[in-house]
Amino acid sequence: MAIWEKLRGELIDVIEWTDDTRDTLVYRFERHNHEIKHGARLTVREGQAAVFVNEGEIADVFAPGMHTLETANIPILSTIQGWKHGFESPFKAEVYFVSTRRFSDLKWGTKNPVVMRDAEFGPIRVRAFGTYETRVSNPAALIREVVGTDGRFTIDEIINQLRNVVVSRFADILAEHKIPILDLAASYDELGKLLAVKIGPEFEGYGLGLLSLLVENVSLPEEVEKALDKRTSMGIVGDLNAYTRFQAANALEQAAGQGGEGGGLASGALGAGIGLAMGQQMAGQLQHGTGSQQIAPPPLPTAAQYHAAINGLQTGPFTLSELRLRVSSGEVMPETLVWTTGMADWAKAAEVPDVAALFAPPAGGPPPLPTDA
Repeated sequence: MAIWEKLRGELIDVIEWTDDTRDTLVYRFERHNHEIKHGARLTVREGQAAVFVNEGEIADVFAPGMHTLETANIPILSTIQGWKHGFESPFKAEVYFVSTRRFSDLKWGTKNPVVMRDAEFGPIRVRAFGTYETRVSNPAALIREVVGTDGRFTIDEIINQLRNVVVSRFADILAEHKIPILDLAASYDELGKLLAVKIGPEFEGYGLGLLSLLVENVSLPEEVEKALDKRTSMGIVGDLNAYTRFQAANALEQAAGQGGEGGGLASGALGAGIGLAMGQQMAGQLQHGTGSQQIAPPPLPTAAQYHAAINGLQTGPFTLSELRLRVSSGEVMPETLVWTTGMADWAKAAEVPDVAALFAPPAGGPPPLPTDA
């Protein structure tokens, strides 16, 4: 009896899968005619699940551990086969081992630029890339929806479809949330979380769980980056006049150094030319001011204006030209009282030098009359 038990133990059917690859997602356990003995030992290791398929229909799913295949622990398959009182003969079933470990560092990226509308720059094209992690969350759904009867299914066979899903939803996220292009670099973590929430249910439809998703970079076209760099450089330079003087000073220093090392007449001429340009520039800045602070000229002087007492009434103020007209008309006489700013009191017109000059005869009068010979 002991010998029979030993032989029987050695003939026990063992079903297991040791994965020596890094990309296999599902492996079908090969067996002649798919026959499995009653009492067979099924070993499911950590990071695996075993799915029994009977005549194309998914039956039982086994978690990690060692399982003895008997009527009691394969209830769905027993019901399908109609084993009411147990069985002793081999039965037919396909066994699929599914890897449930993490598949990490899976790449995604935009093949073509995504067009977005930026509030500051208008329509603009961007590219993006990153990584994500996934694992099988529903082995039965994966076999039913994706694998089918494939004897060995790898992650590479579905990765293109997963990448397309990520890229498509990334474009939706950019359009919906309208994150400014200059703020994208500070929003990578937020974008990753929004993407994970949006595409998580779609991964579940394949029997996969999305563990994490990272946005590593969002880039602009090369010509746009160059324009942005120029704009940034202008902001850093600030005062262009000061920057020009700084550049000229550096050039003068370099020219002087070259002259000292044997640059000769050419270096001396270059230094003299730069010095002349700097002198002209500094003279211009002293004359017109630096930057936006211009030196304004003093205001034009205003002509004195006089009040006059005409016919017992205070009139004016009059300019000297206007007073001249009134002197000519006889309204203002040498005895007429006049006053202007700065005078302590009224005074006669003949006593105020500027007004008294109006009564003088014009210079260069007519020559004397000729006398008879």
